Amino acid sequence: MTHTSAARAAKLSVAPMMDWTDRHCRYLHRLLSAHVLLYTEMVTSPALVRGGALHLLDHHGDEHPVALQLGGSDPTELAQAARIGAAAGYDEINLNVGCPSDRVQSGTFGAVLMRQPALVADCVRAMQDAVDIEVTVKCRIGVDEQNPADVLPEFLSQMVGAGVERVAIHARKAWLQGLSPKENRDIPPLDYDLVRQMKGLFPNLHISVNGGITSLEQAVEFLDGGLDGVMVGRAAYHQPSDILSTADRRIYGTGTDTSAEQAVAGMLPYIEAHLTDGGRLHQVTRHMLGLFAGRPGARGWRRALSEGAHRDGAGPELVEQALTHITQATQAQSA
Repeated sequence: MTHTSAARAAKLSVAPMMDWTDRHCRYLHRLLSAHVLLYTEMVTSPALVRGGALHLLDHHGDEHPVALQLGGSDPTELAQAARIGAAAGYDEINLNVGCPSDRVQSGTFGAVLMRQPALVADCVRAMQDAVDIEVTVKCRIGVDEQNPADVLPEFLSQMVGAGVERVAIHARKAWLQGLSPKENRDIPPLDYDLVRQMKGLFPNLHISVNGGITSLEQAVEFLDGGLDGVMVGRAAYHQPSDILSTADRRIYGTGTDTSAEQAVAGMLPYIEAHLTDGGRLHQVTRHMLGLFAGRPGARGWRRALSEGAHRDGAGPELVEQALTHITQATQAQSA
């Protein structure tokens, strides 16, 4: 099956999110949208190159187009990690220059690299030399006391100079001192206007905006306003149907809408295969809790899955049972 190229898919993407966008989550998202670009959780280059943690690259053939996000700051090691990722079949390698966690700072990767654009450019060049697939960057608008209006154009011009053609910009600063990673996702104010200005300064650079986007309507507005792409994080995780079910038609102008019920039906054989491989039900269903967000019966669906999926022997029949909460509520509504 041929899949959308990562560059074309990047009109709408689901952000890399630690502990969330694992392969089970991505498979579910793919059932809702055939075209949206999916990202792995961040994988550090030391984990792949020195730790040999190749299981982190496991993914299902149906996930494409799918991008591997790497964290690191050593050009040689990142080049090796990119090579491993390309060999594993990913469609894009993305370098994380936006994650604000302490663990990340101590390893000198993530948002702290906003202070070292020349080093990031070296990393990108090394990665590009190592692989034939596209290398992209996800960054913040700045960190700590930096003035984003000064540092972001300088950072992007270094990226363009290094051959980067696509960036995703989280439209917030990261405060590396004094705010937790969680607070860094909410507290620093969003500056969408600055991201729009960057599109004016770098017309040939594909710019996706990220941060605080909660609806597909908002995504369409950004695209209509001249940005090339929109990257949605938590909303795509907590209300996947709201963001992804109509995305193929509304963003890409092709395909049909998919219902949450259809996604559940598509997950059942996947769950069966996962259990046969020795997996546990909750590893998959924890990503499905928000499928019916805002719909009658959603609470019953969530409760049935969260209470039952950890139990020994729990399988697809639990999911079908949980679904009756939705079916009954829908019937009651239309009665």
